[in-house]
Amino acid sequence: MKNTFTILALLIFSQVFSQEKSELKTTFSGFVETYYSYDFNQPTTDSKLPFMYNYNRHNEFNINIGLLRAKVEYENAYAVLSLQSGTYVDDNYANEKIKYLNEAYVGLYLDRSKKQSIEVGILPSYLGFESSTTATNLTLTRSILAENSPYFMTGVKYNYKPSDKWNFAALLTNGWQRINKPQKDVAPSFGTQIVYKSSVNSTLNWSTFVGKEFNGIDYSMRYFSNLYFDKKWNDKWRTIAGFDYGLQDLSSKNSTSESWLSPVFIAQYVINPKWQTAFRTEYYQDEKNVIIATNDEFKTLGFSLNFDYIPNSKVKLRTEARYFDSKKEVFAKGSDVVNSNFFLTTSLSFEF
Repeated sequence: MKNTFTILALLIFSQVFSQEKSELKTTFSGFVETYYSYDFNQPTTDSKLPFMYNYNRHNEFNINIGLLRAKVEYENAYAVLSLQSGTYVDDNYANEKIKYLNEAYVGLYLDRSKKQSIEVGILPSYLGFESSTTATNLTLTRSILAENSPYFMTGVKYNYKPSDKWNFAALLTNGWQRINKPQKDVAPSFGTQIVYKSSVNSTLNWSTFVGKEFNGIDYSMRYFSNLYFDKKWNDKWRTIAGFDYGLQDLSSKNSTSESWLSPVFIAQYVINPKWQTAFRTEYYQDEKNVIIATNDEFKTLGFSLNFDYIPNSKVKLRTEARYFDSKKEVFAKGSDVVNSNFFLTTSLSFEF
């Protein structure tokens, strides 16, 4: 009799477990990107440019980012965990104790139609149009405005999608790309996002950030706006036009503030299913070095041209030439400082 009850209990447990397991949906994905970059200014430091965080090693082969991602879904809840490593992580997470988590958050749908949801944890940034898994970007390297705005945000995000055309979001975070709060008395930062998709090939996005950030002396208010329009015109052409504008108080004791801004335009042309190219022009102005810390005013015009070879849907081989021209001498060249910078970058990536 005892054995009969034991067998019956095991059968019931296995049945319950199999039912729960069948309702769980787990997906795994990954991305790894190798690269080589040559800077004609011949930098003497480990990092080529202090305001860039991708492909930022000179004359060496390296890993920009290796990423493993798992997503688990169960009924109206889901969780995402991404592990990362590479020179991007070393540079961009230099001040963080937690470096090797790219994403770590839990989400919950608030209604049956899944129009509303809440996500909590380390989230991908809602600011900008270029991601850290760079194979999805139109250009190989990220734009200056993208490199100098958050890659990730830590906090809580509320999403509301009333239709296929509109999406709204509001966030409370620990600050401007920060996992831990710098001081206990600093209030959470606030962010918003409005996305309008007139069609599957057209996206208009406006995102904002408001919060206290370090100004060199203490913590004062920062206001930031990111606006971009992404349009796929046909099977050959796609363009992105973006504009960032930021404002930060110089002190918490007065209302004096400084601003920075950056327009960018990117055009991609698909030559054939195996080859594509993209051209970028951009300008970044940060006169008082609020975001980009250089020895002088940062007023830089940039151009880039890349060619991509896509042998299959998982692999991408990319080569890019990029040139910066500054009104002031802000680029290191050996022991000197010059007003221009030119470098070549090649990457080979695989995603699954």
